[in-house]
Amino acid sequence: MRRQLQGLSRSGTRSDIADGVYLVRVQRAQYRWHKHKPFYELSFYVLQPEDVIGGSVTARLYCSPRTLWKFAWFLRDFRYHQELLERDEIDVRALIGLMGVIQVSHERISGRSEVSLNAFAPAADWEHLALPPAGAEVA
Repeated sequence: MRRQLQGLSRSGTRSDIADGVYLVRVQRAQYRWHKHKPFYELSFYVLQPEDVIGGSVTARLYCSPRTLWKFAWFLRDFRYHQELLERDEIDVRALIGLMGVIQVSHERISGRSEVSLNAFAPAADWEHLALPPAGAEVA
């Protein structure tokens, strides 16, 4: 018996979007334990720019003691619940729906292509961070 699964040939090969800055919403978050490098696997839904609305980005955000600064940066800029943050608690359900800006790049690590989250900003800063399309006039 054969089944056709639309998009199977493209899955797992690369992110839907290129390197750049995007306004996104967290659509899935899952904690993954690793002895030396625990992380959250985050899936983002792209809200802007218009040419990639509906795209998705899946990336890891490490939360080991050495990388907590970056995880805290993400939580602050995406407006994670302040009371939970002050109690050092992460509720995966509270991550879903958070909006903000991410800067994405693709890197080769151990022969695999990985999406790297390089920077974060609050969603309100999108207008200041969005780059005009190539060839557009800047007023």
